[in-house]
Amino acid sequence: MAQAPALPGGFELPLEPRLPRIGSVDQVAVEERAASLARRSIKRESKLFALDLAVRMMDLTTLEGADTPGKVAALSSKAMRPDPSDLTVPPVAAVCVYPNLVPVALERVRGSGVLVASVATAFPSGQSPLEIKVEEAARVVEMGADEIDMVIDRGAFLAGDYAKVYDEVRRVKEACGDAHLKVILETGELGTYDNVRRASLLAIAGGADFIKTSTGKIQPAATLPVTLVMLEAIRDVYEETGRKIGMKPAGGIRHAKQAVQYLVLLHETLGVEWMTPDLFRFGASSLLNDCLLQIRKEKTGRYQSPDYFTLD
Repeated sequence: MAQAPALPGGFELPLEPRLPRIGSVDQVAVEERAASLARRSIKRESKLFALDLAVRMMDLTTLEGADTPGKVAALSSKAMRPDPSDLTVPPVAAVCVYPNLVPVALERVRGSGVLVASVATAFPSGQSPLEIKVEEAARVVEMGADEIDMVIDRGAFLAGDYAKVYDEVRRVKEACGDAHLKVILETGELGTYDNVRRASLLAIAGGADFIKTSTGKIQPAATLPVTLVMLEAIRDVYEETGRKIGMKPAGGIRHAKQAVQYLVLLHETLGVEWMTPDLFRFGASSLLNDCLLQIRKEKTGRYQSPDYFTLD
């Protein structure tokens, strides 16, 4: 990527003076490479490993206005044991819920190793005053959430107020303490790949542990080219600073075949070190069931009915 001046308006990225310059993204090259990697096939003996890894990388998510304690309790049980008839299927990485349902999820997954993530900072719009966002994040951490998924203020970003976006991420990160912070860019609203790269670097400079494509409430959500741009930003930061930042594509990933494509993209861009739930997650609801169907097929040689698995 070509080098370009730092953020407009002379805004510097404090804390990370050696972060890569914003640069310019070659749209044609990104889309062609993403399409090429999506066509890669993996050997049959590797498919079961890839499906198992995809399950272990999932944030099993419910973020609906009609969510109830019962629904979250059931989802948490499924997170711990996705396929009760096959105990070799691993648990997912985390359950992701609204703040007021964090205690329900924590009670159900206690001692299992499954983490509890919560959205915060006026999800999904991000349109609340900073102090309210910081207070919400701090309260959710006090409730026991292991991870916080915050949203950036896309209005501020698109208006060119990059300093505000950076400062919000920094303040929320401070409020998170030891909890991991995933920063949602809502890439479907950013308009260009250049903006996706710029927002990725802003989030990382502010202290993000993960950068995440989408809330799942806006279309388009995760796409392979957008994910590639974000992975390349993570790679450039690692090469410049040694910091390892995680990645979470979310929204619209419903089929096991898609999950494998994202894993190929990850492997070819960041390598095997990132092939772990500590550094890569899928935001998932319906994806898990399709992966379970494919795992059954690989193990038994035949497809099961989707009715064998619960709807989430």
